[in-house]
Amino acid sequence: MYLLLPGWGIRKSFLLLASYVFYAAWNPAYVLILAFSTSLDWWLARRLAVTEGERRRKGLLILSLVANLGLLGFFKYGGFVLANLQSAFGALGVAYQPPGWDIVLPVGISFYTFASLSYTIDVYRREIDGRTGLRDYALFVAFFPHLVAGPIVRARALLPQLAAPRLPAMDQAAYGIVLVLIGLFCKAVFADQVFAPVVDDVYTNGGQDIVGSFAAFFGFAAQIYFDFGGYSLCAIGLALCFGFAFPDNFRCPYGARGFSDFWRRWHISLSTWLRDYLYIPLGGNRGGSWATSRHLMLTMLLGGLWHGASWMFVAWGGLHGTFLIGERAWRKRWPTVSWRGADTVLTVTTFLLVCVAWVPFRAPSAGAAWTFLQGFARVGSGTSVQWLALLAALAMFAWQWRMRDTSLDQWLARMPEGGRVAIGTLCLIGIFLAAGGDERAFIYFQF
Repeated sequence: MYLLLPGWGIRKSFLLLASYVFYAAWNPAYVLILAFSTSLDWWLARRLAVTEGERRRKGLLILSLVANLGLLGFFKYGGFVLANLQSAFGALGVAYQPPGWDIVLPVGISFYTFASLSYTIDVYRREIDGRTGLRDYALFVAFFPHLVAGPIVRARALLPQLAAPRLPAMDQAAYGIVLVLIGLFCKAVFADQVFAPVVDDVYTNGGQDIVGSFAAFFGFAAQIYFDFGGYSLCAIGLALCFGFAFPDNFRCPYGARGFSDFWRRWHISLSTWLRDYLYIPLGGNRGGSWATSRHLMLTMLLGGLWHGASWMFVAWGGLHGTFLIGERAWRKRWPTVSWRGADTVLTVTTFLLVCVAWVPFRAPSAGAAWTFLQGFARVGSGTSVQWLALLAALAMFAWQWRMRDTSLDQWLARMPEGGRVAIGTLCLIGIFLAAGGDERAFIYFQF
């Protein structure tokens, strides 16, 4: 239907309407929040583009920051703040009962808020033109492949693509479909069927033996990668089907040679956003070692909090901040490491410590994390399902180690067309076999 519409403007209007319908299918009322945030930033950017006084321009930028981060903070962190206020007053001996907090978090608000903020900040910096039309800007923010769970596509990457007519070539659309099928297979088979049951059982019930603990320890690293990485592949593939190019979001992160390398490979759209709009404005690596360490830690703590309203996410960010600071100090002391096996030790150590950091990310509380860790001290033989998850997770690590210097695009490009068709077909069969009656696995087909 999309290809039959006459004119590029009509096609863009269709995509915008379809994206809003897609979002409204979850909760129609929250479309108003998306529309408000979009309209406000579009208007502020246009004012920034024509305003000369630095004081007024800074005021417009602050208004955008306060409005966007205020909405995000209210919906995502309101209950968290009230709960912590209650705990703080309780520690002081004051009985405080906060009002009930039953406000539903708007889906995707973290992603479209950061995407929209990147536009106003870039316009303020005079890095892009702020006179984009409302339809193009609204489509940039709401384009359904990246709206719900990223990647965080920046205005400078997508708006130029919206300016000129784009029709996908047959080979481009076919490649996009293959990426969608691979992404759905990663999500529906690996994340949901192989790893999630084992990880959920161990973290929920506790009291597991060493095999079950290791299965969940490595299994969650695999689960979150296949879940989030699979969705990113779906988003990139769907965008290709409409003629748009999204940036990669994952590049074999578990094959990383150190933590700086890990963050160049994991959730790339978020890590680069935090680098460009938080770490560098804070001062980056300017000001000496202590200042750089402070900027790294603050960036990672806020990056952890971005993932959810919990101190466990903050702890996850704090661990990664500590790893990055330690790595920086180590590389400053030993800038080159040439002894035999150094690359292997660095890669394995990075993966193990990343898995350590996943424990507070997955555990709902510090108590649950401690209960999980106690399982490593219990001797046991585990179950066949746990062994399967453990071996599959280690195989995933070995595969990423092997492929870390080759992107998925390069790997697929080496295959003949028949090979890509075969991969897509096998993924489709696996999705249907694994999903059963779970309609969520077919949301894109339904759309």
